[in-house]
Amino acid sequence: MGRIISFRGQLDMDVQETIPLSTIKGLIGYKIKKFQIMSATPGVGDVEFVAQIYKTLEASNINKTPDFSNNRLLAAVYYQDDSSASHSSSTEVIFDNEKFNQDIYINITSPIAASIRCNYYMVLEQMSLDLNESTMATLKDIRNIGAE
Repeated sequence: MGRIISFRGQLDMDVQETIPLSTIKGLIGYKIKKFQIMSATPGVGDVEFVAQIYKTLEASNINKTPDFSNNRLLAAVYYQDDSSASHSSSTEVIFDNEKFNQDIYINITSPIAASIRCNYYMVLEQMSLDLNESTMATLKDIRNIGAE
């Protein structure tokens, strides 16, 4: 098991944020171990969020519905907060067999057009890659650029 690192932040709806991970030689790889989200104002209103992490920058139109056949998708979370029932739920899906060595991109959207900000927290496992693993991870990322 490699070193564990984490990232946290807060995003507006339909905004992408870059998580800078790339190195000059690309010999450090990562796997997502945990990905969670929470409304910036929990319990205040009825909200639904979809957060996604991609290997490449999404086109100008961020996809609001996760597509598990998309080979650029690394993780997705669906979060729902119901203020009237004082209840929230979250479903997290992580494709943990995916190793990457480049920057990743997170976005958060809402199917009900909420303007509330959303918090995120992710945990990554960092590992050393040999030259072959590094080359494969980089080539997979290059092939995915612009793939829709």
